[in-house]
Amino acid sequence: MEILKNILDWFSQNILQNPAFFVGLLVLVGYALLKKPGHDIFAGFVKATVGYMILNVAAGGLVTTFRPILAALNFKFNIGAAVIDPYFGLTAANTKIQEMFPDFVGAATTALLIGFGINILLVALRKITKVRTLFITGHIMVQQAATISLMVLFLIPQLRNGFGVTAIGIICGLYWAVSSNMTVEATQRLTGGGGFAIGHQQQFAIWFVDKIAGKLGKKEENLDNLKLPKFLSIFHDTVVASATLMLIFFGTILLVLGPEVMANKEVITSGTPFNPAKQDFYMYIIQTAFTFSVYLFILMQGVRMFVTELTNAFQGISSKLLPGSFPAVDVAASYGFGSPNAVLSGFAFGLIGQLITIVLLIVFKNPVLIITGFVPVFFDNAAIAVYADKRGGWKAAVILSFISGVLQVALGAACVALLDLAAYGGYHGNIDFEVPWLGFGYLFQALGIIGYILVCVLFLAIPQIQFARAKDKEAYYRGEAQE
Repeated sequence: MEILKNILDWFSQNILQNPAFFVGLLVLVGYALLKKPGHDIFAGFVKATVGYMILNVAAGGLVTTFRPILAALNFKFNIGAAVIDPYFGLTAANTKIQEMFPDFVGAATTALLIGFGINILLVALRKITKVRTLFITGHIMVQQAATISLMVLFLIPQLRNGFGVTAIGIICGLYWAVSSNMTVEATQRLTGGGGFAIGHQQQFAIWFVDKIAGKLGKKEENLDNLKLPKFLSIFHDTVVASATLMLIFFGTILLVLGPEVMANKEVITSGTPFNPAKQDFYMYIIQTAFTFSVYLFILMQGVRMFVTELTNAFQGISSKLLPGSFPAVDVAASYGFGSPNAVLSGFAFGLIGQLITIVLLIVFKNPVLIITGFVPVFFDNAAIAVYADKRGGWKAAVILSFISGVLQVALGAACVALLDLAAYGGYHGNIDFEVPWLGFGYLFQALGIIGYILVCVLFLAIPQIQFARAKDKEAYYRGEAQE
């Protein structure tokens, strides 16, 4: 048993929690099952792994560039608040578990392995469960397992026992399998049969957007076909649009913060502080804003590399090991299939919705003040805009990303209050963990273990309902969108 535990621990730490190598391993296995030549298997493994590493570098760069600005805002305006960001949320959840439930410090890691096993089982039994997707975004699973662990332990005292970790693993696995399964049709429609689903932080939101966007606008009036004045046509170029947008948003913020704050190394402990001896402050603003555009461009390149390999290789896994299944990958994989301007529009209008709601929290003296985090405002709202634009054009993209921004802040404050996390500085922040999971949290608090059972039953029922509503049952298993 000790040897098996060591093997599982090694796999969890080195592969499952390292999505680049996990994706590379899947490509390697998939190509081997397809009986590709050895050099093709190796090349696929390298391109998939490096592509995902490129994506990680870009995503990390985006976050690293934003966090110093966040720290400066907190310092200048003396804001003590919870940051809605999965990395802040991961730290807050782990810290609170360590302080309040020291016997469950390793709960999230064990639950992650149990949950992944549950996901595999549900896909293997897809004819019964109707689940078609395997959630493979390891770093996201780590963040979510920590938040769900805190929710279950804090809100359901009956599960603070030997069964607690298993219970957390079961509900994690159900969420990963079922929520990603909800994105199959929407993603197949967006990508033109790309062969993957989304396994990230906004699966419920993607499903909802796909259903509602067509009622808010016309898909023909999408962001690509939007008639802009001639001088605005330059914004059809992703690099120009992203650089300009970031310069407006972050340039304004940096001007308000001022050079003294941005040069204070006690405040700017990560990223690049302003150095007045070497650079003009206005040039520092331009460089910082344009850096966002650089990382966004890099992210797109990484996505194209690993999605191509993973989609091809997963045919082997699907046909040999888990027939009819879809890999559920990082939501950034969807960005290359929508309008180039949808990502930026989602970010912009989602941020506007967040900022307006933050002002309202201050005006009405809400006991929990929320500070926006880059990950939710970028990844959630960009994804919502991409899917909304595909179904309902620019109007749907603008309206739904704005509403998402409002909900992220308003419901984020409710989540922080529910879990008593204000003193820990953060909460998960992504839209799925502020809409459905807030409701689940209240059920846990009100009904205890009965609420837990009800949520598990709901998860099991969702794919059954999806299947029952499908007009063509075989097309459901193929992931074909049915109107």
